Amino acid sequence: MHMKTTFRLRHTAALLAALLITATPVSSVTALADQYRGQRMVIVDTNGQLMREIPEAGSVRIVVDNRGRRLLLDNWDQVIGLEIPAWQYQGQSSIIEPGEGPMMDPYGFPEAPPPPRQQVSRDPFSEAPRARIERRDLNPTTGTVPTRPKIIEVPAAEEPAAPKQQAQPAVKTPMLTKAQVTALQVYLDRNGMSPGVIDGRMGSNVNKALDAWYEATGERIDPADTDLILARLAADGGLAFSTYTITAEDAAGPFVASIPADYAEKAKLERMSYTSTLEMLAERFHMDEAYLKELNPEADFSLPGVQIKVVATGREKSGKVARIVADKGKKQVRAYDAAGKLLAAYPATIGSTDTPSPSGEVTIERIAPNPGYTYNPKINFKQGNNDKILQVPPGPNGPVGSMWMALSKPTYGIHGTPEPSTIGKTQSYGCVRLTNWDAGELAAMVKPGVTVSFIE
Repeated sequence: MHMKTTFRLRHTAALLAALLITATPVSSVTALADQYRGQRMVIVDTNGQLMREIPEAGSVRIVVDNRGRRLLLDNWDQVIGLEIPAWQYQGQSSIIEPGEGPMMDPYGFPEAPPPPRQQVSRDPFSEAPRARIERRDLNPTTGTVPTRPKIIEVPAAEEPAAPKQQAQPAVKTPMLTKAQVTALQVYLDRNGMSPGVIDGRMGSNVNKALDAWYEATGERIDPADTDLILARLAADGGLAFSTYTITAEDAAGPFVASIPADYAEKAKLERMSYTSTLEMLAERFHMDEAYLKELNPEADFSLPGVQIKVVATGREKSGKVARIVADKGKKQVRAYDAAGKLLAAYPATIGSTDTPSPSGEVTIERIAPNPGYTYNPKINFKQGNNDKILQVPPGPNGPVGSMWMALSKPTYGIHGTPEPSTIGKTQSYGCVRLTNWDAGELAAMVKPGVTVSFIE
């Protein structure tokens, strides 16, 4: 075995043993800081908590990812632990001494490093334009494992010159992991510049939120500036990921088996409730339902006491909105105070070609939380064979979601939706559609009489 590899394995084993000694309960953050002051490294699990059980010999592999971090992988190549300096211990910001550096990077989890064949692609944090990768085996008894690539510069003379007529490719920004994008989405969400559903993906709604942030602050945030996002998350509301324990009330519902598409069938239901605890919790934490499931693949969301990984959304934006702009072209709603300062921005679905939204200026006439919905084919739209007026009961899965802000133009309003992942990506029947949580936040900041300006 290579001398450096042997040292790493022995070093990490020693850390695991030391951790068992130092993992006794402490009464305060100060005591915890004192406990680790003389110890440089600790092992934490994927939730950022101290690993209190030493894995059995042969049950883990130690690898170095492409950012230089030592990871503990089980026999199924799942990350179960991470070696970090003690001062970076997640969630204990007061442990950081002045000048020691930033808190723990939250972006490496919950995602495990990709399999070896995918791992050896270019390091997204490397500035080397041309390189070949040399693998290093950290554990010959278990085969080649992912390591931090060793970058070997290739002299320009070894590569054929590109044809003169060939256009130079654009410089690409580093590809972000889902966890990195999630942190950016959480930061924007906490500050009232909604990215819509939090799903760990860069897209039009995130870019619109970044533009809104620039309008409000004059600052351009680089999505790849992880240090900046990390520091701001740590300073206000904590890191992007958190844990939540499902309660008996969560599991009890009430729920409905499914939501029919036909309005006549909708009208027969007692309530337009959620269809599952998963759907309910995804909306509570502003998350895409599929992403919440992806973060917790083994979780049974119907059982009280189950602990799940969620994103840590913050408090709702507050303030007094004096004017709202519904931007049809950008598919975004922006809310301004009396001084013209942008308070909040939300991705929106605003009308369609067949059923356009209003033009010019209207006002908010009334605000109705948890609204029912009246289907009138002569006024709204015609669905199938439904030719009668129908009363659809209230609920978050109702046609207008859990919030309705009626506009002075009859039958039009700003409202929620039962399908938050479609916001900004589909069309509506003329109204302004937001996610339920964004509609609720906006409604808390407006009063009847607030002007709504529709712009093209």
